[in-house]
Amino acid sequence: MNDLLDMTGIVKTFPGVRALGGVDLRISAGEVHCLLGQNGAGKSTLIKVLSGAHAPDAGRIRWCGQEVRLPSPVAALRLGIATMYQELDLVPGLSVADNVFLGHELAAAGFTRRGRANREARALLARLGHPEIDPETEVGELPAAARQLVSMARALAHRAKLIVMDEPTAALSAEEVDNLFRIIAELTAEGVAVVYISHRMEEIRRIADRVTVLKDGRTTASGLPVAVTSTAELVALMTGRAGQDFPERPAASTSSKVVLEVDGLARRGEFEPVSFTVAAGEIVGLAGLVGCGRSELLETIFGARTPTSGRVRVAGRPVRPGSVAAAVAAGIGLTPEERKSQALLPQLPVAANITLSALSRYSRFGFTRRGKEVSDAREIAEQLQLRPADPLRPIGTLSGGNQQKAVVGRWVLRGCRVLLLDEPTRGVDVGARAELYGLMRRLAAEGLAIVLVSSEVPEVLAVADRVLVLRDGAVVHTAEAGRLTESDVLDLVMEAPAR
Repeated sequence: MNDLLDMTGIVKTFPGVRALGGVDLRISAGEVHCLLGQNGAGKSTLIKVLSGAHAPDAGRIRWCGQEVRLPSPVAALRLGIATMYQELDLVPGLSVADNVFLGHELAAAGFTRRGRANREARALLARLGHPEIDPETEVGELPAAARQLVSMARALAHRAKLIVMDEPTAALSAEEVDNLFRIIAELTAEGVAVVYISHRMEEIRRIADRVTVLKDGRTTASGLPVAVTSTAELVALMTGRAGQDFPERPAASTSSKVVLEVDGLARRGEFEPVSFTVAAGEIVGLAGLVGCGRSELLETIFGARTPTSGRVRVAGRPVRPGSVAAAVAAGIGLTPEERKSQALLPQLPVAANITLSALSRYSRFGFTRRGKEVSDAREIAEQLQLRPADPLRPIGTLSGGNQQKAVVGRWVLRGCRVLLLDEPTRGVDVGARAELYGLMRRLAAEGLAIVLVSSEVPEVLAVADRVLVLRDGAVVHTAEAGRLTESDVLDLVMEAPAR
C-alpha cells in the first residue's frame, strides 16, 4: 500500500490545555485505519486538524508525498479529505440534496441545477442502500439514522481519497451497519482510505486493517495490525490499565418499593400499549432495533410526547401526561439520545449545564448565587470524574463522554427518583463507559429507579437487572437479564422467518 497521509509530531494547544502533544498518524491508500482513544485523548482535535478546522501549532502534514497546509475545511476537501463528524454538521432547514452538495453546488450560469442535484443525491442514497429517502425533504424532518446517511452521501459526493468517519454507526440498525461496511469495502477496493473512529471493539475487529491509539494527546501505538493485536492490549494502550468493559453483576435488587409505574402507555404509530414497573434500586433495560419505539417510549414517560392512552405514576402518584415540567417535578430525569441538540447548551460553561435542572436553588430576590452554583457543579464534576473537572469551562469543548457525564450529573444534582437513560454510552470510550456503568450501579444502590435504552445488547444484559424486548413498538418478551443471552435477544427482536 502507498502512503496517502503522513502526520508527524502534531501539536495543538488551547488556553490552559495541550490537546495534542506530538501525535503521529500514517494512512495508506485503500486501508481502513481505526483511531482509538478515551474521550479526551485528542481524537477529535486531531481530526479537526486533518479536516482543516484547526491549524496545528507544530508538526508536519504530508499528502500524497507532498508537504501541505490545511488552512480551512474547504482546502481539505479540495485535496480529497472528507470528514463525517459524530455530531452531524448538516443544515436542518435545507433539503437532503442541498446538504449533499453543500459547498460544491451543481450550478450553471449562477443558478442551481435542482433536478440534477436531486437525481445525483438519490443515486448516492441508493448506493448506500436507502433509495427511499427523498432528496427534496428537509434534513431537519429526518430521523437520526437517515441524517447519518445524508452525511455519508455528502462524503461520497466529494469523491474523496480519504474519508474520516467519526462513530458512523451510532444511530444505525444492524442492517444499516452492514450496508455501511459494504460501502466501505467498495471504497477501499477503489483505493480510497477510511479513518474509522469507534468504541465498539466488534466493529474494529470486523472492519479495520490497522489501528493507531492515542492517550492524553500522545500516540501510544501507531499502525498496529488489528488481526494480531488483542483487545486487552488495545484497552491497556488506551487506559494505561487492563480491564473489562462491564462490571460484575451485583446481587439483584430485593426492594419491593415500586417507584415508576407505566400502565398501558401507547402512542399511535410509534408504540403499542406498554406496561412495566421499576423498583427502587432496579435497572430495567429496553432492548430492540433502532426504530422499534424505545426512544419514543422514554420521551413519552418524560412528558416530551403526549400519549394516545395510558398513564405514568411515580411513587403511586399520577404524572400529568405530555408535560415535561410535571415529569421533572415528580422526580423523572432524562438523558436523551442526541445530547448535543437535545440536552446541551454548548456555549455555556459546565456549571450552567449541570445546574440547568435546579435553577431555582441558585436564584434569590432576582439574583443568581453564582458561587453556590459553581461550587455544587464542581462537586458533581469531581464525583462523576469529568475531565477536566472545571465548572467554568465551556461544555462544548469537552469530549463526548464527559458531556454525557455532565448531563447525568444534572439529574444527580436535581435528586431525581427515576432516571431514563437513552443510549448513555454512545460515542463513549472504554474507560468512560466503565465509569458510567459504575455510576449507574451506585445510583441504583442509593435507591434510584433506572430505565436504560441501548442498541448494544451485551451492555443491556450486563448492566440491567431486568430486560424488556421490543419489536415494532410492542413488548414481545420480559425476563431477568441473567436468564437471557445475546442470541436470545437478537432472535426476539428480529422477525421470525415464515415457515
